[in-house]
Amino acid sequence: MSDSSRHQSLSDFLRTHRAKLQPDSVGLPVGKRRRTPGLRREEVAQLAGVSTTWYTWLEQGRDISVSAQVLDSIASALRFNDDERRYLYVLATGHTEHVAINPAPPTISPAVRLIIDQLEHYPTIVSDRRCNVVAWNQAAAEVFIDFGKVPAEERNIIWLLFTRKEFKALASNWTDFIRGFVAMFRSYYGQYIGDPWYNEFIEMIQSRNSEFLTFWNHNEVNAAPDVSIEFRHARAGKMLFDLTSLQLQGSHDLRCSIYTPSVGSDTEEKIVHLIHG
Repeated sequence: MSDSSRHQSLSDFLRTHRAKLQPDSVGLPVGKRRRTPGLRREEVAQLAGVSTTWYTWLEQGRDISVSAQVLDSIASALRFNDDERRYLYVLATGHTEHVAINPAPPTISPAVRLIIDQLEHYPTIVSDRRCNVVAWNQAAAEVFIDFGKVPAEERNIIWLLFTRKEFKALASNWTDFIRGFVAMFRSYYGQYIGDPWYNEFIEMIQSRNSEFLTFWNHNEVNAAPDVSIEFRHARAGKMLFDLTSLQLQGSHDLRCSIYTPSVGSDTEEKIVHLIHG
């Protein structure tokens, strides 16, 4: 990512989150004539203890030096969570992970493969830092899609969510479901901001489905969203899951996403039927 693109991303990120905060939620008077959605720039500067001019320059994406202490103050003023704080720091400083432009395809060890398969009735997907699907078990193939039949270049979680109609038909709470994944994708984007693949992918997917940009522009960042999901499966009907993400140690930054049947539901019995008939 070029410095100009990074500065523009920083500007969009700050402006979006400033617009989400209401004055009364941070102890400021609402006032009668407020044309700006959310907080004004000078209000953020006041809460952060910095000059309005300096904050304005930062939000405008100007090339200025900024200390970690000041960034922490701005993050606190805008009520950022830990993931959003890290994302802000990367955008403001340009300090990021060293990444290979064309990394070698991740491989799954026999031990990890065994663990995935042992989660027989829990749909499980392993994905890399670009959200490419690296491995899955049979339960995931039955509930979502047979990833083995998807062309390798399209076997990407974000791509499938926005290009395959069956995924949109599957999730009852589609908006919450998709926002969690886009927030996760943005977390990777910030962590590996030096990898040009992300901008190329974003341009490609928004040209395929403009709805992606609507979710992307929310500027939400969440490294590991925990989501309760209700699916409307074509063969099994209503299915309830809790999504948990686990990090696999190693050099490839792999994520193991486990969809656990919700306690008290008949979801696991339905998965057994899908697998064994």
